[in-house]
Amino acid sequence: MYEQIAHSLLNAILDDLKPEIRRQDLRHFYTRLGANFFAIHSLFSTLYGHRDDFAPQMLKLVETMAKGYIDRSPESERLDMSRETDHNWFLSQQWMGMALYTNGFAEDLADLSNKVEYFRELGINMVHVMPILECPVGKSDGGYAVSSFRRIDPRVGSLEDFQALSEQFRANGILLVLDIVLNHTSDEHIWALMAKQGDLCHQDYYYTFPDRRIPDLFEQSMPEIFPETDPGNFTWNEEMQRWVMTVFHDYQWDLNYSNPAVFIDMLDIVLFWANQGVDVLRLDAVAFLWKKIGSSSQNEHKAHLILQLLKDCCQVTAPGVLFIAEAIVAPVEVAKYFGEDAIVAKECEIAYNATLMALLWDGIATKSTRLLSEGIKSLPTKLDRATWLNYVRCHDDIGFGFNDSDIRAAGYDPYAHRQFLVDYFCGLYDDTARGLAFMRNEATGDARICGSLASLVGLESALERQDEQLIHQAIDRIVLLHGVIFSFGGIPLIYNGDALGVLNDYSFRDDPDKQEDNRWVHRPKINWQQAEQRNQPGTVEFEIFTAMQRMISIRKQTSAFADFNNRELLPVANDHVLCFQRADLQQGANSVLVLANFDASPQQVELNELCRTGSSLAINPPLHSYCTFIDLYTGEAPTQFDGSIVLKGYQFYWLRQQG
Repeated sequence: MYEQIAHSLLNAILDDLKPEIRRQDLRHFYTRLGANFFAIHSLFSTLYGHRDDFAPQMLKLVETMAKGYIDRSPESERLDMSRETDHNWFLSQQWMGMALYTNGFAEDLADLSNKVEYFRELGINMVHVMPILECPVGKSDGGYAVSSFRRIDPRVGSLEDFQALSEQFRANGILLVLDIVLNHTSDEHIWALMAKQGDLCHQDYYYTFPDRRIPDLFEQSMPEIFPETDPGNFTWNEEMQRWVMTVFHDYQWDLNYSNPAVFIDMLDIVLFWANQGVDVLRLDAVAFLWKKIGSSSQNEHKAHLILQLLKDCCQVTAPGVLFIAEAIVAPVEVAKYFGEDAIVAKECEIAYNATLMALLWDGIATKSTRLLSEGIKSLPTKLDRATWLNYVRCHDDIGFGFNDSDIRAAGYDPYAHRQFLVDYFCGLYDDTARGLAFMRNEATGDARICGSLASLVGLESALERQDEQLIHQAIDRIVLLHGVIFSFGGIPLIYNGDALGVLNDYSFRDDPDKQEDNRWVHRPKINWQQAEQRNQPGTVEFEIFTAMQRMISIRKQTSAFADFNNRELLPVANDHVLCFQRADLQQGANSVLVLANFDASPQQVELNELCRTGSSLAINPPLHSYCTFIDLYTGEAPTQFDGSIVLKGYQFYWLRQQG
């Protein structure tokens, strides 16, 4: 379509807007709508242009954006304008994230406000509040089976509590991150309830079928997400007398985005939360948004069009709000959620770096960086105005979804190596790790791992043995892993109690609503009396917390750690050591060399080897064999011997050249 035609259609739509909308001051809205309308109309037409109701749905789309703009607060509008001006604001090394469950980290939303001082103490300025929307008790999937997208679960508070938290976060410079579950609803959501009552309009909000003919065609190519508890992708609903698509759990009904009413309603929900003071929206299960017979119904092209349309619409109404893509898929696929064939992100500005997370755990298990290095080399280049969310643990399980080609290049058999990793983290080798296998698929041999960071690195078993050497090794592993993610490039995300060394919580086995889901083992309630040990020298909590605190402070002062595609992996002969360089594109002389030893024994890297490797980045000054360094973390010169840099077991360096 020519842009002139799109502009003509826009004028007609604006003439048809409801009078209560036209009377508002919409100056900035009209400017942004005009700039984005051609893309919005093109995407909406591609997805829904074949429908008879296209024109009224297009009008409703614009009205939804306009209503969202009208409801935007002056403070949110000020932030929109500021972030439009400084459009790379989120690429700064200043950001430091934490993910938490409200009633695990605190008692409720009101009590979470009391934890702001803890965030400030540690250096956290971005907090992901895990799902807090209303869900049925016992059928919540940890908060991801939403029965109301606009009501807070009363067990954690009210909308007023959330608004108060948002205001307090903004007053303290903390970004607020919230989940929006785009792919599905609870079967107790009003849309599902109306569908069960026979409402054809709301049956079309989901994928429902009177018999198995279409579901069986889908099943031929769709994998099972939870084969142990919820095999298959469809559930028979007795009330409706229809099969309904339930990719995750049988109580989570997949939304039908081939219906424009679904997209518009979900856009309205996104804008509603943007107007409650949310800075970043984590879009859950985005890889599943479009379903297609004959495919896995994951990573479909039209799923990307849905996200592009959602981003363009949000750019008009709330341009200061960022999107995180929760797409735990192959590396080549995950980068597409920034936006294909683009220079800047046109879908989601942030994506989870699940590949790096899994690779780091491989390094812990093998004490080798062979697969870690191969995997990093295979990470696709991100867009200029996009960034990774780098993490070691999160609320979910750990899946070892590496590329088979990378596993082979590292010298392993893919099937056997994944089996080794599962067995290792289940403690079947030396009882160091205390993980639990999750969703083991006997047909494929696939399984994932659950467990807290501290328990997986061996702190739980070391404390049981009261072995001081093993305790310090476990602490060193925790610090090592964060030394990598804090310097890798992107926004680091600490999970829940990881800065306090919180162990597995096995009490979930006594809760009927949780005992079938091993993931609750790493979703503990923080003991704040125990957490006070972080202020007591000589305690485990003190050692971990102060190390994290120092790393975060140094990261924020190190401009080379900003994320401007300024990282280069440097190959070294020592397989136990990961090495990469971070160029400082703002201050060329402040580049940083990162070395990380994944082995328990001391290791060395020859300086001549690093000099021969060189770097294609703008490193100033270049590396030389006579270089002298300072380690930013310790403030001391690194240990050097016989022309090599020496690292103790599980040690990392952030090295800057001196002179």
